[in-house]
Amino acid sequence: MAADDLPEGRVTGVTGVQSETTATIGEAGRAVRRLVVFTLLFVTVTIAAIGLSGLVGRTLDVADQLASDDVGALAQALAFTLVSGPIAAVLWFFIWRGLADRRERQSIAWGLYLAVMSTVAIITASTSLLLTVASLVGGVWQPQTFASGTVWAGVWAWHRWMRRHPLKGATMLTGVAPVIAYVYGIIIGAGGAVTCLGTLFDVAILGGAGTATIGDPWWQLSLEGLVWAVGGGAIWWWHWAHGGARMLRDGLAAVAIVLVAGLGAVLLTLSGMGAALFALLRLAFDRDGAPASEVLDPLGTSVAAAAVGAVIWAYYRRVAAAGTESVRLGTGLVTSGIGLIAAASGIGVVVNSLLAAAGTPLAESGTRTLLLGGVSALVVGAPVWWLSWKPATPVAPDSVGSTARRVYLIAIFGVSAVVALITLLVIGFRVFEFALDSVTTASLLDRVRAPLGLLASTLLVAGYHFAVWTRDRAAAPAATQRRTIGRITLVGAADAGLLADAVREATGAPVVVWHRAVPSHTGPDVGSAAGGPSAAQLAHALDGVAGARVLIITGPGGRIEVIPLEN
Repeated sequence: MAADDLPEGRVTGVTGVQSETTATIGEAGRAVRRLVVFTLLFVTVTIAAIGLSGLVGRTLDVADQLASDDVGALAQALAFTLVSGPIAAVLWFFIWRGLADRRERQSIAWGLYLAVMSTVAIITASTSLLLTVASLVGGVWQPQTFASGTVWAGVWAWHRWMRRHPLKGATMLTGVAPVIAYVYGIIIGAGGAVTCLGTLFDVAILGGAGTATIGDPWWQLSLEGLVWAVGGGAIWWWHWAHGGARMLRDGLAAVAIVLVAGLGAVLLTLSGMGAALFALLRLAFDRDGAPASEVLDPLGTSVAAAAVGAVIWAYYRRVAAAGTESVRLGTGLVTSGIGLIAAASGIGVVVNSLLAAAGTPLAESGTRTLLLGGVSALVVGAPVWWLSWKPATPVAPDSVGSTARRVYLIAIFGVSAVVALITLLVIGFRVFEFALDSVTTASLLDRVRAPLGLLASTLLVAGYHFAVWTRDRAAAPAATQRRTIGRITLVGAADAGLLADAVREATGAPVVVWHRAVPSHTGPDVGSAAGGPSAAQLAHALDGVAGARVLIITGPGGRIEVIPLEN
């Protein structure tokens, strides 16, 4: 039967399927084309920057003429610059012209390219320039490093201009580059500050001897650390305050705040405090004839690490406290986990040392040092865990059934199971080794005391968190009665953020906001404060709604449409 003989509805159906299939194929082709083109642009820009860095470095190096005996390196730099550079320019020209199309600007490929290239450029440029300045402190000029930093700084400025272009800038993944850059600035700034302050503290505590590398004065190491601290601080400030990363709250920005406030700063602070306390305890109880300068050698760096980490921690704890509920809860749980690891490690080491004392006098230096190390970890980690986890405080109903809390408890169980299995295997190996080895002089207790200490702390941690998990399961039905929605998509106006917060508060479910491209033709903009529903109306409309996914469409005049979806 010919197509003309088909009923009208059937012809329309066939045409619709063909149109949909054609559109799908066309979109897939555009996605592949973008992937290939932007990958080529990334590679050619990178190669051209490397080649140009080599040429500029040769120009700046007065000790090495441009036409030196190193013909291979010069040929490579020329090839990279004069071959890859024009290819990159041609690719960029056609890409930039094509960005007049809104679909190209809104593609993930364009945003991903700008994010990746900006990140590579800022890391390479800052590292090279800071290395150049730090080497100048020691009287060494590195033209090649300076040239690389200068070229890559230009690449970064170029991509920053494109990313912020009002007409052709990316609309996807715009916050990735600033977030990664400010975290990178914190890392290198903190490392430089610890080096700078640690050297100064060493001089104050121990004097100038032994505080710098052989042949270098102590102040040189301190100034080099100051260069990195200032450079890292500048990168952090530029992207955090000036670049707008401080205003980002969702996605990668939220994860970065949790990692900085709950993980990085806490680790730096606790490790510094633990090492400093251990040095002081050794000075008081475990010198064993060693000079004070030897015992206190790590004290300066430890105090500096604790001080720098405490400053970062204090600042970003306030940032996390002002963020969303998920950021606050995630930061608290990660901090609690770090404190728990330190405290559990301390308990294991203390048990190990006490078992060693059963066969060896505790006054012996090795056993006493082991005990002091365990006490230091326990004293530092236990208060952090107690203040973060708050075991004596009733858990808020919203937190009892939260996904983050359940994941935290499951992670504790998983790690405890792995550690317990490994320690049991080690204990079994040591027992059989002791039974089969007839010539050994070591006692069975000496063989198994280390894994026994670790097993004891692991069982203690697992037992406590099992009790917490059981209690949460009993309280979860009442606490999560209203958490019957898996994920919500809210369609509203540009100012629908307050409505999204109300939905999160009412349901505890993650919310994705879709903004309308144009205002509604029937009245004020959908979801706007002028004609849209209020937060209370929206929360009331969700009473009794359940489903893995729910679509909410808000409209003028308080109109709310709630649509549970199958998947």
